[in-house]
Amino acid sequence: MINKNDLFETNHSYWAQRSESYSEVNKEELAGSSRHNWSSVLREAIASHFPGRAPGSIRVLDIGTGPGFFAILLAEQGFDVTAVDFSPAMLEEAKQNAGALAEIIDFREMNAEALELAADSFDVTVSRNLTWNLPHPEAAYSEWARVLKADGLLLNFDSNWYHYLFDDSKREQFEADRASSAELGLGDQNVGENFDVMEDIALNMPLSEISRPEWDISVLTDLGFSVTVDKDIWKKVWTIQEKTNFSSTPMFMVSAIAPKTND
Repeated sequence: MINKNDLFETNHSYWAQRSESYSEVNKEELAGSSRHNWSSVLREAIASHFPGRAPGSIRVLDIGTGPGFFAILLAEQGFDVTAVDFSPAMLEEAKQNAGALAEIIDFREMNAEALELAADSFDVTVSRNLTWNLPHPEAAYSEWARVLKADGLLLNFDSNWYHYLFDDSKREQFEADRASSAELGLGDQNVGENFDVMEDIALNMPLSEISRPEWDISVLTDLGFSVTVDKDIWKKVWTIQEKTNFSSTPMFMVSAIAPKTND
C-alpha cells in the first residue's frame, strides 16, 4: 500500500514511466476514427457556447494534456491553445506528436490543482481522464473555475475508473469486460505492465469510490456553474475496442458554464 505522503511522487513516477506507451495510444487515436470523433465533439461543444466566435479568438486551456491529443485537435481547428501537464516526459511526447503545431501550442509543466496562470484568462478549459487521478479534485475544480472568464466553458470527460476496487458488482462487470475483450481478440488496455501499481494509486484517490458524475455536478454547482451532463458521450467518441474494454465504466461529459460575472 502506498503511503499517502508519497502518493504525489508515486503517481508522478508512474506517469513518467507510462509516457511512451500512453503516447502510442494517442498516436493510434490520431491515426484512426478517434481523431474525427473527438474533433467533432469538441468543436460542437465550444461552438454552441460561443456562436459566431472565430476559433482564434477563443483561448482554450487543456489541463492534463498528456501526450497532447486534445491540444493537437484544438490547435488544428484554430483555437488559441495552452496545454499543461505535471509530467515533463508527457510534455515531450506531446511536443513530438504535435509536430509543426508545437510552434503554436503553449505547452507548460504545471500541477492541475495549482495552476500558475492568471485568473479570468481562458474562455474554455478541457480535460480527459484526469479528475479521477487527482488527490484533491475539488481544489482542482476551484482552480479551473478561477482561470475561466465569466461565462466561460468547462468540459470534463471522465469515468468511474477503478470503482470496481470498492464495489463487488462493479468488479464482476470489470472482469466481464476482460473476458469479452479476450473472446473478441481485442487488445485490452486494462491489463499490462505495472497495472498493479495503478490500482494501488487508485485505491488512494478519493474519486475512485465516489459515484460520478453526481459528485461533479454537486461541486461545480456549489462553485456557481450551470451544469449539464452527457452520459452517452462514449457512444460518439469511443472505438469498438474501447466500448468493449470499458463497457462497465462508460465515459461521461460534464459541461459547465461559469457565472456571467466573477463578482
